[in-house]
Amino acid sequence: MSGYLVNFIVTVLAAIAVFAAWVANRKRIAAETVGRAEEQALRITKEAERDAESRKKEALLDAKEKAHELLMEAERQARKERQQAAALEQTLGRRDQALIERQGAIERLEKELNNRDRVLSDREKAAGAAAAKYDRLVAEQQHELERVASLTAEEAKELLLKQIEGDARHEAANLVKRLDTEARETAVDRAKHYITEAIQRSAAEHAIETTVSVVDLPSDDLKGRIIGREGRNIRALELATGVDLIVDDTPGAIIVSGFDPYRREVAKQAIERLIADGRIHPARIEEVVQKVKEETDESMRKEGEAVAFELGLHDLHSDIHRLMGRLKYRTSYGQNVLAHSAEVARLAGFMAREVGLDAHVTVRAAFLHDIGKAIDRDMQGTHLELGIDFLRKHGESEAVVMAMAAHHMDIDWPSLEAMIVQAADAISAARPGARRDILESYVKRLEKLEGIADSFKGVSKSFALQAGREIRIMVESEKISDEEAVWLSKDIARRIENELEYPGQIKVTVIRETRAVDYAK
Repeated sequence: MSGYLVNFIVTVLAAIAVFAAWVANRKRIAAETVGRAEEQALRITKEAERDAESRKKEALLDAKEKAHELLMEAERQARKERQQAAALEQTLGRRDQALIERQGAIERLEKELNNRDRVLSDREKAAGAAAAKYDRLVAEQQHELERVASLTAEEAKELLLKQIEGDARHEAANLVKRLDTEARETAVDRAKHYITEAIQRSAAEHAIETTVSVVDLPSDDLKGRIIGREGRNIRALELATGVDLIVDDTPGAIIVSGFDPYRREVAKQAIERLIADGRIHPARIEEVVQKVKEETDESMRKEGEAVAFELGLHDLHSDIHRLMGRLKYRTSYGQNVLAHSAEVARLAGFMAREVGLDAHVTVRAAFLHDIGKAIDRDMQGTHLELGIDFLRKHGESEAVVMAMAAHHMDIDWPSLEAMIVQAADAISAARPGARRDILESYVKRLEKLEGIADSFKGVSKSFALQAGREIRIMVESEKISDEEAVWLSKDIARRIENELEYPGQIKVTVIRETRAVDYAK
């Protein structure tokens, strides 16, 4: 028991000793840490003082440098101002000297002018005396001439003027004859040069338009849907568009046939939209065709406006743009009329500038020369008459209207610009490849037109005029009365409408005359 107590006491004392040693060690460490902290704080304080002193010196140096720079700048400015003042003083000195010299020159000039005034005054007096002497001598000489020639002054003057006038007329006639001969010799060469130059500068490409369009189909199964039950869809399409649809064995295609390019384009776009939409029935067909027509009309207006802007015609009426755009879907012997009008305008502009004419009037008249073809199928009258009325209603100048009106030589040439328009129209139509079978189809059309007229009883001779736009029929007065001539013109017109395909209209004129012939024996 006592041994256990001793061990416990020894253990407690050992623990106390270890704790005491630990406490003493912690105090020593704390004292060392505090000492090091104090040393570090003292070192930092000294470094801060040295840094502050260094910054203070740097700031002082910067301030001194800035003050020095300001002082130098002030001295430079002062030197500059002194130099400017010196230069100004020198300039003022030179001006003062110049003023003094100018004043001296003015004084010398005044003296010289005074001397000249005295000289002129003396000369005027001498001239007055000489004039009086001259008048006296002329009067004496005139009196002596009248006495010798037995003529008064007026009679002699009239005789002299007649002689001079005769000589002048003779020389003028010779000059006019020589200039006329030279003009005739060079006119043909110059005209060929101008026309060739215009053609080369235009050099348009031509693509003859056909009377059919092809609509591509994704598959042949769609042909049945386009035809519809008992053909109701295809009938609705043909009725709404006014074209013929040919659905045959051609793989993957439907042919749209018609002489009107506008109707063919509407039909083609409508079919393509119906195929893309998938709903094909009569009500939907009418809706799509109407929408395509509206969009096509707007695109035609924009097309006419774009072509006019390209030609530099920026002030045309919007209705003119609309009609010119319609010509995109009108052809003449396969030639697109809008492209033809633009080409004629370019050719006319080139030639007008070459010969020094009014290019603006010429280009404007050339571009609008066939505008009547956009409405001749809807209104009564030739395309020329309709075009003239339309342009006048929309404020076109008379110079433009008359130049346009003469492009078929229906009237006498109103101006040189009209001649240029007619020449440009002929060049565009006659370009190789511009029109399809122009001579052959033209002759056949005229022959058939005259054949229809000649087939009627009482007709002695018929003549197709103006490229088939008019036919004049001579009848036998013994067989056809005046009343029958009226009905004959109507019958021939109905027959032409039923048997011929033609753009615009054809004027039918029946002429009946009675001749009484006798002989004096």
